[in-house]
Amino acid sequence: MKVKDIVSFIEEVAPVSYQESYDNAGLLIGSYGTEVSGVLICLDVVELVVEEAIKKGANLIIAHHPIVFKGLKRFNGNNYIERTVILAIQNNIAIYAAHTNLDSVKGGVSDRICDLIGLQSKRILSPLAEDLNKLVTFVPIEYAQKVKDALFSAGAGSIGNYDSCSFSNEGKGSFRANKGADPFVGEIGKVHQEQEIRIETVFPKHLKGKILGVLLKNHPYEEVAFDVYQLENVNPNVGLGMIGELKEEENALQFLKRIKKIFGSACIKHTDLIKDKIKTVAVCGGSGSSLLRKAIAQKADVYVSGDFKYHEFFDAEGKIIIADIGHYESEQFTSDIFYEIVTKKIPNFAVYISEINSNPINYL
Repeated sequence: MKVKDIVSFIEEVAPVSYQESYDNAGLLIGSYGTEVSGVLICLDVVELVVEEAIKKGANLIIAHHPIVFKGLKRFNGNNYIERTVILAIQNNIAIYAAHTNLDSVKGGVSDRICDLIGLQSKRILSPLAEDLNKLVTFVPIEYAQKVKDALFSAGAGSIGNYDSCSFSNEGKGSFRANKGADPFVGEIGKVHQEQEIRIETVFPKHLKGKILGVLLKNHPYEEVAFDVYQLENVNPNVGLGMIGELKEEENALQFLKRIKKIFGSACIKHTDLIKDKIKTVAVCGGSGSSLLRKAIAQKADVYVSGDFKYHEFFDAEGKIIIADIGHYESEQFTSDIFYEIVTKKIPNFAVYISEINSNPINYL
């Protein structure tokens, strides 16, 4: 098993293309071709985590937070980032990070928070725009279902909670095969007309290469006619934050006490409890203040996230309860997500969750 193989398992769930512009997800240290002896999973890569990987014989660390956000100009060991990178390189340990790309997918960080809280009817709080493409192609009638099934299997046709979505319309196509062609139907030098099905379906743009490869493999024609369009529609399956409903209304104070226990928060910073009952809950792992207005617009009763600054609490404006449970606390279960992804693919491989508590914040 090589680094590229294990990384591919993560990227099937959280493609790197879904990361935010400021982020630095991906393979940060090491080579994709390196044979992996073991995997250590963590939230933050610090020196103690690298030392733990050395002791466990793991030469690949999978982390949520990238150890390198900005370019390093020196490697003098003057700060924890430089020391961590140097130690990893000296011991031939690869480091891979899936950060905001894992925040942005169903089954990711915010989705796990929803499950822990017990939310139903989960949906993306801030869906990603301009992520969808539309494929249009023309297929002989008897091959239409085969082509559609292949496209669906490759990831096309998913819209929200629906899959296998497409539109078909019958028409007549025409073409003339020239000398040197090997036409599936028709004769060389003669215009041929064929009853065809026009198929339309959508897919996330990061799957474009895969989708077109499947189309060309399963289409019977020597030259396949198709169009790909960029859509302005948002992708309801991808984006930051999530929102859902509790099964039953819950007293606001009891709700805060419950999530404090679930996430092991030493304290929860919150705005005034302007509502007695909580039903609709918005969440975002990590630093989620930028999505507050989205939560308000979608009528959430409470917004659970981390890293709110003093003045940002005023932005609730008496319309929502902000519950800041802490950055580390909201993302600590990310390691479980990575562990489940990897062990599902390779159940008998040496995969460990770090025992190091990397939370830099303490409370009296």
